[in-house]
Amino acid sequence: MSETMTFLEDNRDRHLAMLNDFLRIKSISTDSSLKDEMTKAVNFLVDYLKEIGFSEIEVEETDKHPLVYAYYHVSDELPTALIYGHYDVQPADPYELWDSAPFEPEVRNGRLYARGASDDKGQVFMHLVALEALMKTTGTLPLNIKVCIEGEEEIGSENLYTILNKKKAQFDADFCVISDSGMVEENQPTVLYGLKGFTGLEFTVKGPNRDLHSGLYGGAVRNPLMAMSHILSSMKDVNEVVTVQGFYDDAQPLTEEERTLMAEAPKEDYEKALDIPTTVSEQGYTATEHTMARPTLEINGLFGGYQGEGTKTIIPEKATAKLTCRLVPGQDPIDIQDKLVKHIETHLPAGVTVDITREPLSAKAYKVDFNHPLIKQAAKSYGDAFNKEAVFVRMGGSIPVVEWIDDIFGIPVILLGFGTPDDRLHSPNESFPVENFDRGLITLVDFYQQVPEVK
Repeated sequence: MSETMTFLEDNRDRHLAMLNDFLRIKSISTDSSLKDEMTKAVNFLVDYLKEIGFSEIEVEETDKHPLVYAYYHVSDELPTALIYGHYDVQPADPYELWDSAPFEPEVRNGRLYARGASDDKGQVFMHLVALEALMKTTGTLPLNIKVCIEGEEEIGSENLYTILNKKKAQFDADFCVISDSGMVEENQPTVLYGLKGFTGLEFTVKGPNRDLHSGLYGGAVRNPLMAMSHILSSMKDVNEVVTVQGFYDDAQPLTEEERTLMAEAPKEDYEKALDIPTTVSEQGYTATEHTMARPTLEINGLFGGYQGEGTKTIIPEKATAKLTCRLVPGQDPIDIQDKLVKHIETHLPAGVTVDITREPLSAKAYKVDFNHPLIKQAAKSYGDAFNKEAVFVRMGGSIPVVEWIDDIFGIPVILLGFGTPDDRLHSPNESFPVENFDRGLITLVDFYQQVPEVK
């Protein structure tokens, strides 16, 4: 066993105790009354970075919550990694659904339960521990490291793009590493090489200036809910094919090599897990392919008219729908919004009007070549630590910062997530496997040590 691995083993209890201290901080970015807790989280990170050996540390103030930056320079001849993470967490309510207090970490059945244990305090803390182990046992780091840990991810990272763009030279690196995702299943090393983009809109179909008696006005006045149903049904057919004109025009097709990778990856049993009779997917694609790598259009909310008990015989004044799309490489979010707007306006029945509000926080899809040498090395380090070959997948979710880093710096983003499908992100009883903390550290230490040799 190397000296660095021995250090991790000897200091395991100390590191877990430190993580527990970090998790006790109620760094909920949405709650303005917890400003002091956000400051505590920043101070925790700054103190630990100093303890590791970083001398260049900055706290970048924003309109809401600070960003922590640190830099350790070894040599101009070595590559530079940018490590991104976030210290803010989701609100913990409803508290009554937690089996233990969300900000009092507790280990049960091999899992560490606390808000932020997986998303993202636990995972970003692992990178700092790996850096400490390397520094304390070798006296330096095997490459140049820049650290970027923000406090606004759970509220849309609204200041991050501006900071990265404004201070491009300060944050620039050869590649970026992010651990804010997970495995496709327990103990299955998973290298994520693609994320979907995101966009959407909300639209309201308006009819009469008030709710009307359906007996007196039915047959003369267009019902906004019926008009809404006509518009929505015109946007996608029963084969899950989006029928908005031009929706697929710029979508990059799936390669046969990618389809093979997806076929080999473990698959969630949707029917059993979700209690549904069968899966549905875009005609010509499997559910896995559609979820990971084909565009989608979904209705996220639909409301209007009477919602109470019993019957109220009205023609409602208006109806509202919320739509979002997950996008693939090649598709531009603004262009997709334009096409959705045109489709809605074109299919609007006579007798009603429409108001449309575009989603302001859109993001493009991201994909890195899964044959990139750094991706291959990440997979090897990951697989060696978990004694199982890593799989390569794309994810249906979106992480805007990944697309921003790609857009601003044009560098590969290595998504090394150690979470599991059972972590219950954003839900009561969030947790993280303690074993993944241990094996994840082995993965990160080996990856950072091997990077300078990657060609």
